[in-house]
Amino acid sequence: MEDHSIPRSERTTFRLPGIPSLRIPLQVPRPKTMFSSALFLIYSFAGIILAGTILLILPVSSRSGGFTSPVDALFTATSAVSVTGLVVLDTGDYWNMFGQGVILALFQIGGIGFVTGATLILLGTGHGLGLREKLLISDAIGIDRLGGLAGIVVRVTIFSILVEGIGATVFYLYWSGSGAEAPLWRAVFHAVSAFNNSGMDIFGRFRSLADYQGDAVVLLTTAALIITGSTGYLVVEDVVRTRSFTRLCLESKLVLAVSFTLVAAGTLFYLAAESSNPATLGPLEFPQKLLVAFFQAVSPRTAGFAAIDIGGLRGVSLFFTMFLMFAGGAAGSVAGGVKVNTIGILGMTALSALKGNERVNGFGREITQQNVYRAVSLVLCYLGVIGLVVIALSLTEAFHVDRLLFETFSALGTVGFTTGITPDLTIGGRLIVIVAMFAGRLGPLTFVTFLAHRQQPAHTGYPHETIRIA
Repeated sequence: MEDHSIPRSERTTFRLPGIPSLRIPLQVPRPKTMFSSALFLIYSFAGIILAGTILLILPVSSRSGGFTSPVDALFTATSAVSVTGLVVLDTGDYWNMFGQGVILALFQIGGIGFVTGATLILLGTGHGLGLREKLLISDAIGIDRLGGLAGIVVRVTIFSILVEGIGATVFYLYWSGSGAEAPLWRAVFHAVSAFNNSGMDIFGRFRSLADYQGDAVVLLTTAALIITGSTGYLVVEDVVRTRSFTRLCLESKLVLAVSFTLVAAGTLFYLAAESSNPATLGPLEFPQKLLVAFFQAVSPRTAGFAAIDIGGLRGVSLFFTMFLMFAGGAAGSVAGGVKVNTIGILGMTALSALKGNERVNGFGREITQQNVYRAVSLVLCYLGVIGLVVIALSLTEAFHVDRLLFETFSALGTVGFTTGITPDLTIGGRLIVIVAMFAGRLGPLTFVTFLAHRQQPAHTGYPHETIRIA
């Protein structure tokens, strides 16, 4: 007899040979709600931000030994956990070693992810991973399978610590030889910040890496850490395993191709647009211009380190930088933005349409319609949120709308670039940017998770009609 207590959408029927009337309904286990994984991520991130805010408020965190404004502490904690890098208080000048340590811990957790840490704790205490935990981890890491998650999490952790350690070693050897103050702490802080694409620094005076414009070691090492962190472990693992572009999986090919295109185009653009600008690349020799242009093409895609004065960029350069911040890095990495995966899917969709193909193809593979729908939905919703944030900021701030738009792209893209208005935002403006940074870190993941759980097979079709678009 058929069990009608189990919903039809969750039943699997087996027909045994010779006994066609016998059916075995199997219930597919699912999370309690489609939002369970997303809500757990949101609540946990909020809890981490709250704990960081409390620690940063205390006098033990500031150089002056006084209490810090709760709004400023909340802004700093949110920026660190969301690996954005926007600051209203200079990290090197305002916070002491303890406060900087709290900030480092926050963007390490926000970058590699508390999900990874929680998984390691469960494994270390002998607890297994249930279906709910596996669904959460797969959503956070950005993979569509549940098998072997524990091994992936362990490898991600080892990979992250190894890369950060190599970066810190290079910085320490370089800065200890140049007589820099506290070279070990500076090296560790900067390496972890760069790999996690946080963009926070302890060099002081809100100057980021402007004092290292001609320093190839610092800029190239930082760029390498940024690229590695924003590419993600799974793509790096695929590259190391196959050692051939043609043998890579489609996602790896897409991430590498789009990332390379954005960096190459960005380098050429900044060279062309800013070489004669006295406020940015103008005073530099050509080798330095090339170095800084390359670095500035890498950093806007979510890191936020600046080797030039961002406020001194020309209008067209600010617009192009907003596009880079919008694109971001790879899905499943520490990067923000709509992700290069999404940009790649939209690009392949456009190319297929121009070729007259009804199906979306790329690198000899076909992209599913669900992938295309999700990419389009994510971009449209992302642009809608940008519009809402800009409108909200325009009601509380007196800055020109182009500055507010740039700040919004930076916050939602978890980049950390600013034209210089962040420290001058009102309390209302700071609260709006706090929400934007939080949404920028978890919003795309939550949205895609929602779409994935809402996906249903099409049982019916409707008559076709054509709608004019031009």
